[in-house]
Amino acid sequence: MKGTFITFEGIDGCGKSTQCEMLKDYLKERGVDFIFVREPGGTVIGERIREILLDKKNSQMTSRTELLLFEAARAQITDEVIKPALEEGKIVLCDRFFDSSSAYQGMARGMGMEFVSDLNMAATGGLKPDITFFFDISAEEALERRGKRGEASDRIELAGLKFQEDVRAGYLELAKSSEGRIITIDATKGIEEIFEVVKGSLEGRI
Repeated sequence: MKGTFITFEGIDGCGKSTQCEMLKDYLKERGVDFIFVREPGGTVIGERIREILLDKKNSQMTSRTELLLFEAARAQITDEVIKPALEEGKIVLCDRFFDSSSAYQGMARGMGMEFVSDLNMAATGGLKPDITFFFDISAEEALERRGKRGEASDRIELAGLKFQEDVRAGYLELAKSSEGRIITIDATKGIEEIFEVVKGSLEGRI
């Protein structure tokens, strides 16, 4: 792969999407060739799967079904969008990727981090991000932020505070074993301060 694959991770309300937007603007200003995608979604098939996954009406969905739907959407976007862009030498920015499944389904849903990791590799054909930014914040503060923004909760966000705490624990465990791929950032800091860390981490790499 000739391009650079950068992913953004964290619990709901951590501010990762804001940082995605700031990095997009930063790269545009400098004429850098990049694409931006999100998970689940980013393809016609993936967006349909996203609707199913986040629809509050689907409360009967089992953890195994949820995981396999995420992996199906991931397989599609990897083959259809991400790998071709990397082959063309582009930078790929992705709002969530397989670390989300490890944290949300592997840890918080109790399906096992190793089991989910194996499925992640099957779905992506072994493709891993070059750099992953994990925006770390407590579940309580993230919930407060979402409340202030007046955001409607989707099916997964409705799982509750304990669930988000378990997701965060999963991310922290992943960061420890990532051999430097995952860069943990204190998401309680100011937006501009956080972005300076993001930019500094990418110096000489893009």
